[in-house]
Amino acid sequence: MALVFPRSIRKALACMAATGALLTQTPSQAAAEPSLWQNIQKAGVLRCGAAVAAPYVMRDASNGQYSGYFVDLCRDFGEKVLKVKVEFVDTNWDNLVAGLQSGKWDLAMALNQTPERALAVSFSAPATDYQVSLVVNKENPKFSGAGNAVADYDKPGVTFAVMSGTAQDKAISAVVRQGTIMRLPGMDETRLALMSRRADVLVDASDTNHLYAMANDWAREVLPKPALAKQGVSFGLRRDASAADLQVLNIYVTQRRETGEIDRLVDKASAEVNAKTAAK
Repeated sequence: MALVFPRSIRKALACMAATGALLTQTPSQAAAEPSLWQNIQKAGVLRCGAAVAAPYVMRDASNGQYSGYFVDLCRDFGEKVLKVKVEFVDTNWDNLVAGLQSGKWDLAMALNQTPERALAVSFSAPATDYQVSLVVNKENPKFSGAGNAVADYDKPGVTFAVMSGTAQDKAISAVVRQGTIMRLPGMDETRLALMSRRADVLVDASDTNHLYAMANDWAREVLPKPALAKQGVSFGLRRDASAADLQVLNIYVTQRRETGEIDRLVDKASAEVNAKTAAK
């Protein structure tokens, strides 16, 4: 004889059965959402946000072509790992993270790892390490007897030129108390400010400043002690990228770094910067 349950009990049993079906799904059935890399492969293009800062990211104004060692890494990852075309999207440092969050590009290149940025984006393993340095004119009388402490340069009447929105902007803003900070949109503008003596100090990444000082016999690079903003330099991804997506990129970056490939790309980019400087 069949049992007949009240309607309320039948509904409860149906809900329990549905819940049980969900719990017994295999991982492949439950993971219905495609990954970041799967979406990019479906679209056929990897978009890399490009804010210029040599030797990480450079752009030839005459033809719009990008170079630099993060550009090489992004192109290689897209073409060799994901098997897609790679597109570089021009932006600036003020908008690099915001554009990543809003989906204007898939990867942000050459982002310094900071706790504040980590609240907004995910970071790959660092491709290289970074710290901020200063470049001054050797003949500037304001710095007679100055050493390696930022306080030796932080004086009334001293102007620091820095690219707006960068990690070096944040770093120098946190320690300058008496001088003036001149925030400019790009590297060329900050260097021109130092060369024209509208600024007394150029604030930038140490590898970039080192190249600049080597190319100009009037310039002197200062590596602050204690170190100023020593951080890893990484790719940035959106926060909703899965751990599996991040692992793919981390394995790629770590292998390239440990095999010395990134060092070779840095040397290549540095030689390009020096060649352009010599040609001017």
